[in-house]
Amino acid sequence: MWQWIKRFFKKGKLESLKDCYYELSAEYYYKKLAVEICVNLIANALSRCEIKTYKEGELNRGNMYYALNVQPNQNQNATAFFHKAIRKLIYEGESLIIMENDNFYIADSFNVKEYAFCENVYSGIQIGDLTLDRKYSESEVIRLKLTDTKILSVINELYESHGKMIEAAKSYYKLKNNKRVLIKGDFLRPQDDEAQEAIDDMFENQLKNWFDPDKKSVAFQLQEGFEIEDMSDSKTGLTIDSRDISNLVDDIFNYVAMAFHVPRGLLKGDLADIDKQTDNFIMFALNPPAEMMEDEFNRKSYSKDEYLNRTYLKIDTSKIKITDIVQLATAFDKMFAIGVYTINDILSELGHETIDDEIADKRHVTKNYQDAETALKGGET
Repeated sequence: MWQWIKRFFKKGKLESLKDCYYELSAEYYYKKLAVEICVNLIANALSRCEIKTYKEGELNRGNMYYALNVQPNQNQNATAFFHKAIRKLIYEGESLIIMENDNFYIADSFNVKEYAFCENVYSGIQIGDLTLDRKYSESEVIRLKLTDTKILSVINELYESHGKMIEAAKSYYKLKNNKRVLIKGDFLRPQDDEAQEAIDDMFENQLKNWFDPDKKSVAFQLQEGFEIEDMSDSKTGLTIDSRDISNLVDDIFNYVAMAFHVPRGLLKGDLADIDKQTDNFIMFALNPPAEMMEDEFNRKSYSKDEYLNRTYLKIDTSKIKITDIVQLATAFDKMFAIGVYTINDILSELGHETIDDEIADKRHVTKNYQDAETALKGGET
């Protein structure tokens, strides 16, 4: 404890907390940056997804659709809402959403009493500065929970050891590249106050300024009877590269990328082979939390009979990938020709408004497609 307190004092002077904390924060933010990029990638992608609601198999844009895609509550839009939900999910391992008066709210804190054969009970729910008095049963809330709740603690433990390696590499780099000199002279001869002040000035002011890289021009007065010899480890220093430190930082990014199943290239902003990276991101990093949210909303917002009767919601993760219309032309033509897509289906996939015309909802099939029975009969139809 005493050693920690002593860090606030340097040469008898009180140091600021900011100065004492700087060394710790510099290394901490390597990991913080990597985790923040992953969280933002997943949150941004999820907020871009369209949450489609269906009623008896038909796309239905009602109150639920508006709440989840535009305005979940009077104080948040859908983008900010899901950003907060994902951040709490990753950083805290779970996120609780309250349904109240057709609005959705994210709980900042809550208590839960879990049961084996009865519904869990939630109490002490706090939203902003408001603490709710009532208790909520499991069926009244949306609870998002990570399957791997210890992922951040694993990253923290890994970084504790790897962060020491980064610090050691930085210290070694500084040690081998710092400028060191040996000053030879007779320091034991009798000196008066004036001579001692000149020597002190040479060491404390002139020599310090001489090695300060921020000084544009410096004059150095070498006292009579003194000699300076360069003792820098120049041979070894030339072989030390800052890339060694950068490679260790890259390892941290790689570990975090693996933990969140985010392609390393996306995490580092590498645009090479971006299409495959995006596909892998959707498959491994985005689809799992999207499906978890989808299942939780469906089981809490709709009854079993409604769901079996095809009344449900679906999170469409395909919309986050931007594709050139020209690249889709051949595929859409084929889908239209075999009756998979209507004109309105294609417009919807492209993100355009559908047409209020009967022909736009009809399915068309080209003449070269026929059923097996017609083909066996032979002849033209």
